[in-house]
Amino acid sequence: MKNRYRILAMLFVALGLAAPGLAAAAGPGQSRVTTAHDFAFRSISGEELLLSEFRGKSVLVVNTASQCGYAGQFASLQKLYERYRERGLVVLAVPSNDFGGQEPGTASDIEHFARHEYQVTFPLTGKVTVSGANAVPFYKWAGEQAGLSGKPRWNFHKHLIGPDGNFIASFSTQTEPDSPRLVRAIEESLPEPEWLRSEPAVKQSGEPKM
Repeated sequence: MKNRYRILAMLFVALGLAAPGLAAAAGPGQSRVTTAHDFAFRSISGEELLLSEFRGKSVLVVNTASQCGYAGQFASLQKLYERYRERGLVVLAVPSNDFGGQEPGTASDIEHFARHEYQVTFPLTGKVTVSGANAVPFYKWAGEQAGLSGKPRWNFHKHLIGPDGNFIASFSTQTEPDSPRLVRAIEESLPEPEWLRSEPAVKQSGEPKM
C-alpha cells in the first residue's frame, strides 16, 4: 500500500513539474493563436488588403479563375453577396493560375472579366499562389486548419472564416454557392444583428401574468 501511495505521489510531482512548461508555451513572449485577421493580400488594384478590415464579418474566400469551367459560380457568388451583405457577409475572390493555367491574364483582364461578365461587386485580390510550397501565408494557414481534404484542389474552392477570424469550414469546387450546406454554414456564422445586441434585457417582475 505504501508503495502505491509513493508511486501516486511521484506522479503528482511529475505532473506539477510538467504543468509550468505547458503554461509557458502560451505565456508572455510566445506566439499567440493565429486567425485569418493576421493575414493580408494585395487588392486587384494593388493596395494592401488586410483581412483584419473584415473583423466582425464572415468572409467567404474563393480562389477563382476566369477561364475555368466553374466561372459561372461568379454569378451565384454575387447573388450570395447581395443576399447577405447587409447581415455581415463578405465574399473575397482570390484569382490564381495554379490549376490548369486558367487565370493567365493581367490584373486588369481579371477585374474586367469579373466586373463586366458577371457584374461582380465584391472585392478581388491580386493574383496569387494558393497551393503547394509557394502558397501565400493565408492559404498555408487555412490548409492547416482545414486538413488535407480541405485544401484547394481546383478553382473555386471555398473557405469560410468567422467574424472573429477563426476558420469555420471548407467547401469543394463542386459545392455551389447556393447549396443548402454552404448557405446554412454562412447563416450560422453571421454576426448577431446590431439591433439584437443593443436591445435591453427585459426585466422579470416576478408578478403573475394576467
